[in-house]
Amino acid sequence: MTETAIVILAAGKGTRMKSRRPKVMHEVAGQPMLHHVLATARTLAPEQLVVVLGPNMEEVSNSLRAVAPTAEIVIQQERLGSGHAVQMAKPALDGFTGDVLVLYGDVPLITAETLRALLAARCGGAALAVLAFEPDDSAAYGRLVLGPKGGLERIVETLDADAADAAINLCNSGIMAVDGAHLFALLDGLSNDNAKGEYYLTDIVAGAHVLGLGCVHAMAALDEVIGINDRSQLAEAERVLQTRLRQEAMKNGATLVDPATTWFSCDTILGEDVTVGPNTVFGPGVRVADGVEIRAFCHLEGAVVGTGAIIGPYARLRPGAEIGDGAHVGNFVEVKHACVEKDAKINHLSYIGDARVGAGANIGAGTITCNYDGFTKELSDIGVGAFIGSNSALVAPVVIGDG
Repeated sequence: MTETAIVILAAGKGTRMKSRRPKVMHEVAGQPMLHHVLATARTLAPEQLVVVLGPNMEEVSNSLRAVAPTAEIVIQQERLGSGHAVQMAKPALDGFTGDVLVLYGDVPLITAETLRALLAARCGGAALAVLAFEPDDSAAYGRLVLGPKGGLERIVETLDADAADAAINLCNSGIMAVDGAHLFALLDGLSNDNAKGEYYLTDIVAGAHVLGLGCVHAMAALDEVIGINDRSQLAEAERVLQTRLRQEAMKNGATLVDPATTWFSCDTILGEDVTVGPNTVFGPGVRVADGVEIRAFCHLEGAVVGTGAIIGPYARLRPGAEIGDGAHVGNFVEVKHACVEKDAKINHLSYIGDARVGAGANIGAGTITCNYDGFTKELSDIGVGAFIGSNSALVAPVVIGDG
């Protein structure tokens, strides 16, 4: 394969989301959908990564700088269609003659394996390759029109399709790989003489065919090319990705008692022989070591759980919770920004925040660390082997000695 540049189109307003947030910042499995696309793009090790945004999308550009600082951001001042959007990347890709892979910030479930197959199809001698799929209902999608020898001749948008075109079930995902030596010449030949008055990226297929340049297609599974335009499609993408994450967790040695009610973030890490009870939610930033039991109705976020610990039922681990090997955090216990050391026990109805609970300590029911006085948060330090009786209020800053 040749060198690869990736252009991600993310300038859409997303009006059907009915939201003040840019569409591509809405989350799937705890992460903005654009971040999913970026993560997949980076696995292909592109020489260049360009993201096309619309004007006044500072939230998106700030997020990009945090997670993909080497990506080049270009602005599509007027939203004149997908072909026009790719044209905005021309200065960034000046002189690039490798593969240009066009992705979409609102198609977050595409896999690297499928993109590699698309690039391989392009490198078989075609000037461009389009990623296709076969939906149950093709009414909303552009159709791929093939020639008598199976080559791709043109793509017809659904609003411009006649009866014969509308009967085709081979549909366009929008994702394509194009020979960089031809891309911008093909884009320069686009017209907006169509039902929407836009410059369609898909029209470069017909342009390439006229010039005698080969065009092919590769296939994708339907669940990889889900485009998100409204809240219902966002929920469908969440369903698909949660199914993937559950299967991956079980393949890697975790037991999910009721997989359908276990909810993951895309960065959740579970060790081997972890058991997860029903109705458990993993927010972003959770790492769970081997042999942990997480009982039903727990919520974990930004937490680290050591080997052999027992969590729950009905426990909440908030960001900064560090649970040591063999520790117990029981029902209706909340832990925030606190280290619970090896074999310590907090079994009932307690709040432990901004604290250290020493190894082997026992915290009685109803204990709270009063960590906030209205102005500052202070530390409660509970020593190794300490015993705190029921219904205790530890007013920070306070130190309880060992034993």
